[in-house]
Amino acid sequence: MPDGPLLIAILVAAGILVFVILLRVLWKVAEPNEALIISGFGTGSTPKSRPDSMGFKIITGKGSLVLPGFQVARRLSLDTNGANLQVSCVTQQGLPVTVRAVVIYKVGDDFVSIANAARRFLDRQDGMNSTIHELFSGHLRSICGGLTIEDLIHNRDALTGAVRQSSADEMSKLGLVIDSLQIQEIDDESGYILNLGKPHAAAVAASARIAEAQRDQEATEAEQQAAAKKAASVRESEIQQAGYQAEMDEARARSSQSGPLAEASARQEVVVQETKAAELEANLSEQRLLSEISKPADAKAYETRTIAEAERDARIARAQAEARETELRAAADATRVKTAAEAEASATKQRGVAQADATRATGEAEAAAAKAKGLAEADAAKAKGLAEAEGIRARSAALAENQEAVVAQQLAEHWPEIVDAGAKAFSSIDNLVVLNGADGMSDLFGKALSLGGTGLGLAKTLMESVQGDTPADKSETKGSTASVQSIPVDRDEHSKN
Repeated sequence: MPDGPLLIAILVAAGILVFVILLRVLWKVAEPNEALIISGFGTGSTPKSRPDSMGFKIITGKGSLVLPGFQVARRLSLDTNGANLQVSCVTQQGLPVTVRAVVIYKVGDDFVSIANAARRFLDRQDGMNSTIHELFSGHLRSICGGLTIEDLIHNRDALTGAVRQSSADEMSKLGLVIDSLQIQEIDDESGYILNLGKPHAAAVAASARIAEAQRDQEATEAEQQAAAKKAASVRESEIQQAGYQAEMDEARARSSQSGPLAEASARQEVVVQETKAAELEANLSEQRLLSEISKPADAKAYETRTIAEAERDARIARAQAEARETELRAAADATRVKTAAEAEASATKQRGVAQADATRATGEAEAAAAKAKGLAEADAAKAKGLAEAEGIRARSAALAENQEAVVAQQLAEHWPEIVDAGAKAFSSIDNLVVLNGADGMSDLFGKALSLGGTGLGLAKTLMESVQGDTPADKSETKGSTASVQSIPVDRDEHSKN
């Protein structure tokens, strides 16, 4: 059995070993690419290791003691993740497209981002990809709906920037940050992109064909130039060879004809000297002819020609001056006639305008006068009608109250007209006989019978004067009178009355 010190050493060593093993089991260390999330007892007492209102402790890059049964330690990966996107969108032009993109994202390195990501993805970190896919699909559809296919193709950086900017708020709430967003491919089901590239492809193909044709043309021209140069070289060579051969033949002929050639040369020299002498004599004769005949004739012809040209130029100048004067005179006459015509037209126009204004003013005045006259007549007729109606109403009321008095008043008012109308019936009568009806006729005949024949003649005369009959009708008797009174009528007095 070991002694006391040794036993103490063994126990101390065993205790240290147990402590180390226990510490190894209870001490949790966070790896560089992960965050250690510790929740449970005592995790809310260290505010420096967590943001405000966080009920758990976040450990990054170091370790922490975790008490089993009292605390729970879980790990949140800070690694980079990638999500492939395949989103069906409709552009501003109404064309369906499929956008393929890839999003590289991770949990943010700050405590707030780690806390937000821990609350949402700690138990389901594999679900980040689906969340990212849904988030970015919605933003891509929204942004592509306001762009054309040309914008999607030629300005992908703007598309990615707009998507990142629009999703920044949601990503911050999720505790995630975007490392990279790349638009990989844009598929067009309607063939719009393919048709969009066909004009450029056709232009490139046409440029290629044109360039190829130009190169062929240049090569053909170079070949023809080379062939022409080759033929020229051959011609020059043959010409030089022929020249050389001619020189050789000439030298050979000269060597064979040196004797006759020398004799011919001597004779040629003599002929040349004689020819020169004849030429000198001919030149002398020509100079004499020029000085004596030709030059005076030329001077005379020059003088005549100069005088004729001067006269012609003077006639042309006079004709031009007269034509110019005639033209200016015609222009002045035309201007004067035009000015007079314009003045006459303006005056006629002014007179017409003035006459039209006067006619219009007269018409307006006459219309106003006619209107005023019509209104006055209408008012007078209206007043007269109202007065007559008022008088009729008054007479009606008077007739209703005292009819005899009204009739008497009317007779009194119109008595002069009645008397005048009655007097007009007697205006052409010389004598007026008034009979007192049947009683007067009886008295007349009684008196006539008492007087006898004289009375009957008087009665007959009175009857004829009363009846006014013709002699043929004197035998007829149309009435009888009881008393007869002859009244002379003074027409002048009647007319005065």
